[in-house]
Amino acid sequence: MSAVPAPDPGPDAGAVWHYGDPFGEQRAALTDAVQIDRSHRAVLTLTGADRLSWLHNISSQHVADLPDGATVENLSLDAQGHVEDHWIQTELGGVSYLDTEPWRGEPLLAYLKRMVFWADVSPERADYHVLSLLGPALAESAALDALNIDALPEPLTALPLPGGGFVRRMPADRHGPAVALDVIVPRTEARPEKRPEKIWQRLQAAGVRPAGVWTYEAHRVAGVRPRLGVDTDERTIPHEVSWIGTAVHLDKGCYRGQETVARVHNLGRPPRMLVLMHLDGSVSRPVTGTAVMSGGRTVGRLGTVVDHVDLGPVALALLKRGLPATTELTTADEAAVPLVIDPGSVPAPDAVGAGRAAVERLRGTHR
Repeated sequence: MSAVPAPDPGPDAGAVWHYGDPFGEQRAALTDAVQIDRSHRAVLTLTGADRLSWLHNISSQHVADLPDGATVENLSLDAQGHVEDHWIQTELGGVSYLDTEPWRGEPLLAYLKRMVFWADVSPERADYHVLSLLGPALAESAALDALNIDALPEPLTALPLPGGGFVRRMPADRHGPAVALDVIVPRTEARPEKRPEKIWQRLQAAGVRPAGVWTYEAHRVAGVRPRLGVDTDERTIPHEVSWIGTAVHLDKGCYRGQETVARVHNLGRPPRMLVLMHLDGSVSRPVTGTAVMSGGRTVGRLGTVVDHVDLGPVALALLKRGLPATTELTTADEAAVPLVIDPGSVPAPDAVGAGRAAVERLRGTHR
């Protein structure tokens, strides 16, 4: 197999884009099983008796009493409620593991260290390897034996691996691979037989096919799952990209940016929405950040653009909230690529929040 590198510049520069058959790799994730090297992701660890209560106070998720083995999404917001950082957090064996985008590892670590003050917590960069596995065959004995586990963990739950590290199960997308796992292991501290390259070889021997990050990205986009810094921009608030409930807990104490979260939830509606877009495949692909136009006016921006094995050219886009799915759209570049909103990805109409309803009752407009 010939490994083709991911586009550079690009969010996955340094990773393998595909192994010569990108659509075959995507299909195998739906029908069999694939393994994807995502070791370019940054992994941090938090240790110390105060780590969970401390992180609970400075992040959007309820993690004060996170049980051993639990996995959650979490955010750091700025004072105006804009998303600064997004990470996957796993609690295991007295350590909190945080993995995030490659370019956000150092900024997130610097922020966490600035916030320590007198708490008993130690944030550190960790030399861990992230391997993502997709496909229904991961539930079969060959793959389980290769991972040295008896059964798959429950979704959003992690199991420790002999020799160090852990395997966690992520939620499956509605029309995506039936099983999604992340294997996170130390690069240098594990016993030789437990190192990342050995796990890769055992999985391959068990029939788990190598795939590039193109496969991961195509299924992520089809599942309408946003990626920090690609599908979000400096103005993004959690409500716009469906991180309320998954990465933001609405019933927890004060944290930076909470006022915006509560105000938009109770009184207003988010200004934008994240949707899946279908592109005209007969022209060149637009790039992330390209403006989306309707009737000569800018109504949004494109995020991830990728070719999917079943859906063809697709993209995620942040568009003006309430824009009908039938709206005629094009990109703002020279090619003016026609775009179509996938109706199934449009968020449900916003219900009137409790705060807005109270205001309307006072004004005599709410019924």
